[in-house]
Amino acid sequence: MGTDAGRIRARELGWVAWLVLAIAWFATLQVRPMFDPDEGRYAEIPREMAATGDWLTPRFDGLKYFEKPPLQYWATATAYSIFGVSEWTSRLWTVGLAFACLPMVFGWTRRLYGTRAGLAAMVALAVSPYFAIVGHLDLLDAGFAFWLTAAVFAFTLSQSSAVGSGEERRWMLLAWLAAALAILSKGIVVGVLTGASLIVYSVVERDLRPWKRLHAAWGVPLFLLVAAPWFVAVSVRNPDFPEFFFIHEHFARFLSTVHQRVEPWWFFLPLLLLGVLPWGLSVVRAAVRAWRDAGPSPQFKPLRFLLIFSIFTVVFFSASGSKLAPYIQPVFPPLAAVWGAYMAQRAGFLRLPAVVTAILVTLVGIALLIYSALHNSFIPQGAVVWVAVAVVAMVAAVVAAYARLSEEATLPAVVVAATAAFAWQCFLTALSIVPPARSGRDLVATVKPYVHPQTTLYSVGQYRETLSPYLQRTLIVVGFQGELEFGLHAEPGKQMNSPEDFEAHWQASTDAVAFFGPRVWDSYRRRGLPGHVIAADNYTVAVSRS
Repeated sequence: MGTDAGRIRARELGWVAWLVLAIAWFATLQVRPMFDPDEGRYAEIPREMAATGDWLTPRFDGLKYFEKPPLQYWATATAYSIFGVSEWTSRLWTVGLAFACLPMVFGWTRRLYGTRAGLAAMVALAVSPYFAIVGHLDLLDAGFAFWLTAAVFAFTLSQSSAVGSGEERRWMLLAWLAAALAILSKGIVVGVLTGASLIVYSVVERDLRPWKRLHAAWGVPLFLLVAAPWFVAVSVRNPDFPEFFFIHEHFARFLSTVHQRVEPWWFFLPLLLLGVLPWGLSVVRAAVRAWRDAGPSPQFKPLRFLLIFSIFTVVFFSASGSKLAPYIQPVFPPLAAVWGAYMAQRAGFLRLPAVVTAILVTLVGIALLIYSALHNSFIPQGAVVWVAVAVVAMVAAVVAAYARLSEEATLPAVVVAATAAFAWQCFLTALSIVPPARSGRDLVATVKPYVHPQTTLYSVGQYRETLSPYLQRTLIVVGFQGELEFGLHAEPGKQMNSPEDFEAHWQASTDAVAFFGPRVWDSYRRRGLPGHVIAADNYTVAVSRS
């Protein structure tokens, strides 16, 4: 009776519930400045794509940039072309796909384990601090997580369908399509994660039947039709692409420390713990039950496959020679489904995530304010306001979680999910206010009156990623390579990069602005370089020659 009631309420609230969640999820899309370095990078590459009309060769500061495939660049460049360049258009694709994970997790879990399980899974994903924070940044990982999860979910639904049915074929073709889009989002690691997970599952289950139900005769051509054309076309135009992308960005990234992102093997374990912390110790019991669960059909165990996929993903990235915090984003939607399937029949299943999230939000908010007081000798009023709003939101979530019986879970589930997603955004917004500056937005706002269409722009001794998207201009890089190294070597005539050439041009110029690292500017200033400082923050000094 309780399950039926939950299902009726889910239908009645349907679009209203998702509208409320969407409003909460996208609330701060335009409020927060772009963070250095990643948000600036992934805002600028599509800006240059839209500005130049070259949608084939990704460029960063006018230079070839082959580290990642183009799907997110294409989507963001399309948003720019329609709505203009802004914070919200730069984040629309990645934050939108992170949000889309909520209905996807809800739909998958509800289909196999019931409405209450779907609600629990959706809430688990929304309250996860790791998933919510990464999902609200302009990174590649949220979009990659969406398409990879879609491929895994579609595969499990196909394997859980009647053998040889049209439903089986449709879900499997969708899995192939989603896998192709995942490759266009972040690269060929998709094949490793999904293929190895299926191998492990087959070994554990001693079952080769899933391999016979892949519908490869149709799926492989579909996959190649979607994924291959860009790789072929960009390689034809740029012969240096294949070696850099496939060897340097995949094999060398995993097998060596060439990217200088070396972390200990256990680096992802605290991040994983942080992501599932609101689920409490029940996540362990959920994993044990999922491993033992026979599944809704005799021929496949979907929860066991999700566990294998999640474990292998964490192990794979832990073994890599290059580690960045967002890499394990794809494990949280499957783990949320596992937790939701377990918690569905537990009375008051909303209370634990609501209370734990409220405590976490309060603690990290207070910690941020204490940090500002100790390191900056003041606490910005705006940061206090956003932390207070986050805490109030989570108090509302706790009240909602305790206000109704678990059988009437739909409305409180929406409240808990919406307020938690909003609260983590409040924390990000407060973080953007607390010094030191994490974005070039305010610096550019001060500099803009000095920048005209004919003004020459330099970046000396540094390349700060958020400057270009806010200026909507590329910069001439001097005495710096960083992540532009490949492009500078591939097209050496496109940038100056010589301090001597820069000084000669600067001396002769009457309309130029240069962005220096503070120590670099001190060095040039002592040598008598002309110009006056027009703006500065902890990371950049802007100097005008006009």
